[in-house]
Amino acid sequence: MDFLPIFSSISLLCLVLWQGSGEPVEDKEALLDFVNKFPPSRPLNWNESSPMCASWTGVTCNEDKSRVIAIRLPGVGFHGTIPPDTISRLSALQTLSLRSNVISGHFPSDFSNLKNLSFLYLQFNNLSGPLPDFSAWKNLTVVNLSNNHFNGSIPVSLNILPLLSGLNLANNSLSGEIPDLNLSRLQVLNLSNNNLQGTVPKSLLRFPHSAFSGNNISFRTFSTVSPAPQPAFEPSLKSRRRRRLSEAALLGVVVAAGVLGLVAFISLTFVCCSRRGDEDEETFSGKLHKGEMSPEKAISRNQDANNKLVFFQGCNYAFDLEDLLRASAEVLGKGTFGTAYKAILEDATTVVVKRLKEVAVGKKDFEQHMEIVGSLKHENVVELKAYYYSKDEKLMVYDYHSQGSIASILHGTYYCFSSCQFVLQLAYVLIAIMHLNQI
Repeated sequence: MDFLPIFSSISLLCLVLWQGSGEPVEDKEALLDFVNKFPPSRPLNWNESSPMCASWTGVTCNEDKSRVIAIRLPGVGFHGTIPPDTISRLSALQTLSLRSNVISGHFPSDFSNLKNLSFLYLQFNNLSGPLPDFSAWKNLTVVNLSNNHFNGSIPVSLNILPLLSGLNLANNSLSGEIPDLNLSRLQVLNLSNNNLQGTVPKSLLRFPHSAFSGNNISFRTFSTVSPAPQPAFEPSLKSRRRRRLSEAALLGVVVAAGVLGLVAFISLTFVCCSRRGDEDEETFSGKLHKGEMSPEKAISRNQDANNKLVFFQGCNYAFDLEDLLRASAEVLGKGTFGTAYKAILEDATTVVVKRLKEVAVGKKDFEQHMEIVGSLKHENVVELKAYYYSKDEKLMVYDYHSQGSIASILHGTYYCFSSCQFVLQLAYVLIAIMHLNQI
């Protein structure tokens, strides 16, 4: 019996299985090199014998564990200059968060090798010198380099970042004029507290003045007022009196209709939306503060090695529990097991946080249930991205979808929308009447 084909097949199968279960060796070597040359004051559980993708703090791999795609190491006590040829070897890296450390020196020039970088968080460090040339990162979506010591001008190369939605360069020493940034997807901008001068470009006038405060800049308006057309003839006194009378009568009709419409709108809105009267926007930490203990106590008591925000594999979010507590929040709905909030973080990331209440379950059971829920993958089911467990707080984090929910459609929102639509239609009719009268 010829055993050679069987042996070859088994060898090939073992090779495939070994490669499929292996880790990215080169990425692991790069990270070990980085932490050995740049040791943090807070020890990390990075060692060569442990599985990197499964257990290393702050490291996220892709689904097949073939590459490292995210590094999140905020506030771990890095001091000094980032050693070259370490992190820059992670060519598949998408998210890099080294904020709230004591990193100094210039922006690492070899970061230009990170061609897939999408989210960059280096705020609250001691970085100095000019800002980098952003043309190396075509996929950049959020950039936060605030609270450093960067100087020089704002690079015009930001204009070639089509996906950029958040830019924070506040609290640096940047100078010169603000470039004209034609970025259609830019939603959050903060250039405050620098040494900028000149005027705000037309493309950035849509942002609030607070985004430019603390600089020597002015705001210019681009609206032009055309002179009123002169009448071709002077109307007679009789016709003017008739017109004044008709305008007075029309004004009375407009005021009466407006009052009636406003009363109808307020009545309908009160009936269908009264249950949401006390759910104004505030910080998510403020919501927690209304509970049994403040967020500061929750963090100090529970934020240890075993109680932290746990992200599921493949999640690209770069925030921690403190970021979540500082986020502005809006109540989306209340259910049997808790309240759902829309939370907007400082970097413009929007998520939904489900805060569970009166759920008496142990840590192990809770984590097992979260793993089951997090493994659900279906096009009609919102995926669980992260969770947090402590004795006092249990949170579930989801992606935010702006289309709303079935509950909001079934309970009240339709009627509120209908009342608003009624007032708008009434306004359009009145405007049309006034326009016809002036012709």
